[in-house]
Amino acid sequence: MVLFNDLLIVCDRMEMMTLEAITEQFRSRLATAPPLNAKILFDCGESGQVFVDATKTPAEFSTLALEEPVLTLSANLDVFANILAGTQDPNFAYMTGKLKVKGPLGLAMKLNGILEG
Repeated sequence: MVLFNDLLIVCDRMEMMTLEAITEQFRSRLATAPPLNAKILFDCGESGQVFVDATKTPAEFSTLALEEPVLTLSANLDVFANILAGTQDPNFAYMTGKLKVKGPLGLAMKLNGILEG
């Protein structure tokens, strides 16, 4: 029975690691958050990217950065999935180089609180 539960957890995490699933998590978290009034790029390397225009209500999401983002967060899908799941501290990911930030750290910290959920 424990093996079955462990297998379910692994399958759930694998499903969560798609770019589409990550995008839906971002969309869900930002929908209930205070306005950020910024354009943000989540760069997932070879897996793709998610551009968020949070200057609009509701925020608009795209897989192409049509404009220059104010903030770019770069990490692989596993890191973003773990941050959203609450198993990875974004501050620790940043300090260890797993998460790279280009842009205002104050905005990144605001986003940190939203994504940690």
